[in-house]
Amino acid sequence: MQIQNYKVMVIGFDAKRAFRNNTGLGNYSRMVICGLSQAHSEVRSFLYSPSVDGEYQKYFSSFANVSTRKPSGIDRLFPNLWRRWGVTFHLKEDEIDLFHGLSHELPHGIPRSIKKVVTMHDLIVWRYPQYYKAFDRVVHRVKQRHACRIADVVVAISEQTKQDLMHFIHVPESKIRVLYQSCDQQFWQPVKESDIEYAREQYSLPEKYILCVGTVEDRKNQKAVVKAFAELPEDVHLVIVGRSHKLYGVEVKSEVRSLRLTNRVHFIDNAEFADFPALYAGAIASVYASKFEGFGIPILESLCCDTPVVTSNVSSMPEAGGEAALYAAPDNPHEIAQQLQRLIDDPALRQECVEKGRIQREKFSQERIVADFYNLYASMLPDRIGEDD
Repeated sequence: MQIQNYKVMVIGFDAKRAFRNNTGLGNYSRMVICGLSQAHSEVRSFLYSPSVDGEYQKYFSSFANVSTRKPSGIDRLFPNLWRRWGVTFHLKEDEIDLFHGLSHELPHGIPRSIKKVVTMHDLIVWRYPQYYKAFDRVVHRVKQRHACRIADVVVAISEQTKQDLMHFIHVPESKIRVLYQSCDQQFWQPVKESDIEYAREQYSLPEKYILCVGTVEDRKNQKAVVKAFAELPEDVHLVIVGRSHKLYGVEVKSEVRSLRLTNRVHFIDNAEFADFPALYAGAIASVYASKFEGFGIPILESLCCDTPVVTSNVSSMPEAGGEAALYAAPDNPHEIAQQLQRLIDDPALRQECVEKGRIQREKFSQERIVADFYNLYASMLPDRIGEDD
């Protein structure tokens, strides 16, 4: 049951990603901050970031209850050190009640009187260290271990991440709260036919295509998708949207050439984020055959756009897709192809997936996620619960 009737609550956020990232961590940060600020005017937020300029500043400028903090003076020469250490000198001045690290980190030296929350999106650096350079691997692990140790509550964005927190960093289960995430609000709006046609012309898309969204890298497993696609009818095309990690991108394109699919597989590495809903909505289906995810945002994006999705039957992806998605083993291209073929052949199945998707996606609405965080903060700050006037 939702807790209501708060006195003023002052929350500090590590907002670097909110101002700088255009993908998952940035979207998550903006969703939490903006959703909370919009729904609860009695909550005051301070955003601490090495930079508060750029295109994402517009998300926060309209809220009277949101303030920003950035390094000044000599701290401007060392923004990363300021984020790790200098932020804490502002917290008492800003009368922060609770500090939330939105992406795996918490600064050093937070006063004991301030409650601490950190969101852990995934522990891929522990599970798949080969995807990281040696230095980055050490840095990420040190930061994550420190944040989990000093936090009063560790938020996991899925049950999978919760299990990994307990296994790899030995975080006590009693300290973890599973609070799912949403996707950008643009995906929750109806897509106009004119927007679909614009995207089709803008990116030279075929009439019938399957969409695959995600950075082109080994973990996202586009090579298996290409192998699966070779089994599908010749009038269906594959559209891969995402920037490439150099070596793996070369491997995927080599696979396309070896399977003689060059005319049917299209790569888009510069799509405007605003066009993504139309790209989903214009597709027969989407496919997300990742080997491992902390959540799997493209699955939710697809459900929000009424596009059936085939995804992996491992890690957190069944949590995101629920009964609305079709599943296949990520290391089995034939199984991926079979599931996609079912959606191509069966309009009734596609519609069933759409209907189930409309139910499944409500578990991850911004309103629901914001309410979960609101109640978490309240449970940690009981003195901020007031009575009706």
